[in-house]
Amino acid sequence: MKTNTIDLKLDIAEVNLIIKALSERPFREVYELIGRIHAQSSNQLKPNELGNA
Repeated sequence: MKTNTIDLKLDIAEVNLIIKALSERPFREVYELIGRIHAQSSNQLKPNELGNA
């Protein structure tokens, strides 16, 4: 079965806010989502931008 996806354009501050909100949920509910956000964002950011994220 094909999964539907959505491409979003967010700035780093917005992504950090989403991660902060997710961190208030139980870890078992959000760890995979946080991991996917991290993996996709780290592929797009230069190493020096990761320190500012």
